[in-house]
Amino acid sequence: MAAEPFPFATLAELKARWPDFPAGADTHAEVQLEDASQFILDTVPTAANADPRTRRRIVCSVVRRTMEAAAADTAGFDTMQVGAGPFQYGGKVTNPSADFYLTKQEKKALGAGAQQAYSVQVGGAATANHLPWCSLNFGATYCSCGVDIAGEPIFEGA
Repeated sequence: MAAEPFPFATLAELKARWPDFPAGADTHAEVQLEDASQFILDTVPTAANADPRTRRRIVCSVVRRTMEAAAADTAGFDTMQVGAGPFQYGGKVTNPSADFYLTKQEKKALGAGAQQAYSVQVGGAATANHLPWCSLNFGATYCSCGVDIAGEPIFEGA
């Protein structure tokens, strides 16, 4: 990763994306921007390779969600009920602890879960001379044909 600014967004960039930014929350927001940036790197290590504009957008969204959930009575509600008869009030809170979280789209934008092709070498150069029936070829942690001590098969009918 090239030397990118940390945190991924500044307070001014957060305010530009959040017109109703709460007054007097500047210091808290700066700490949240730093914490959310580290959260993103811890959760999605491929975020280090993402476009800086993508990281900036996502860290601002994460901080806004957590600050709104912590500050407002109704922000962050999944469902909301209000009644007039016997004075009902209730709902289900989406993020009651005001934790950081990433949506599926944000994880995808940061490169999480991207499929990659890879291969696994089952036998290396050291196992090339082992007999086909050597215990190493069947998952054992020891050699039964003697290549590990003599450099060539000396046991098992060699």
